[in-house]
Amino acid sequence: MDLLDLSTQIEQMLVRNNLRGMALLLPHLKAGSYLRAARLIAQTKGLVLIGTGFPVGDSFETDGPVGAMVLYQLVEKLGATALICCGDPLFSALKDHYSCLQLPVNAADAAEFARQSLLRLRPELIISIERPGLAADGRYYNMRGVDISARCANFDVFFQQASCPTIAIGDGGNEIGMGNLYQAVSQLAITPAVTCCDELLLADVSNWAAYGLLALVSSLKDAETGQGWLLDCQPAELLQYLVNRGCVDGVTGLASITEDSLPPEHAMQLIHDLQQLCFKK
Repeated sequence: MDLLDLSTQIEQMLVRNNLRGMALLLPHLKAGSYLRAARLIAQTKGLVLIGTGFPVGDSFETDGPVGAMVLYQLVEKLGATALICCGDPLFSALKDHYSCLQLPVNAADAAEFARQSLLRLRPELIISIERPGLAADGRYYNMRGVDISARCANFDVFFQQASCPTIAIGDGGNEIGMGNLYQAVSQLAITPAVTCCDELLLADVSNWAAYGLLALVSSLKDAETGQGWLLDCQPAELLQYLVNRGCVDGVTGLASITEDSLPPEHAMQLIHDLQQLCFKK
């Protein structure tokens, strides 16, 4: 199958449930966004920064970190280096098993922290998956329009100062990267984010975008095996890992192995469908 056609089918598959209006935004993106992002990941040899973590009360939500962990493992599998960027409490939950950069929460000097970090780390690629994006008034808002700025670390400044390619993933309109579609997102019942990126990826659940990227990268890199790397994905295990460390569902607020209220069977069905699409005999 032609790779652009494959990417287009994956892009449509990832918003087929249209849980928060992403299927309405998809026509505003140039086709092939997942393929372009997959190629950026596949060609990177150095450091990849992966920002994630959306606060829910005093905790953080399951959507975002699962995808970040999948992308982290993908980057390492490709022989590059990954660093997950997040604030506490997510940083403390992940730092023992993943290389992490702690972002200061609600810091006045976030821009200077980003400048120094970028100079020191010199990343070749920056990815954001389900990270709050600044609204036009310079504040952060959740899906219900509640101001959550006091609990947010600013990762937008990394995108604003980046000298390398940037990829952003979102599922609602208030995430980093949604500034690319600001006018279209403004039609949704959300306080839209204004921060832009080089490649914006849409999904019904942000975590699921990682599986779409994994499918395309494995198609690019590992097609000769006939099965790719999707079969290694175990969403329930990653969700349980997070819940054991204090994570909650972003929609229900419950400490359950769900993402945006959906049990892991939904992610497994998507993985199965991606597997069939990319590696069917």
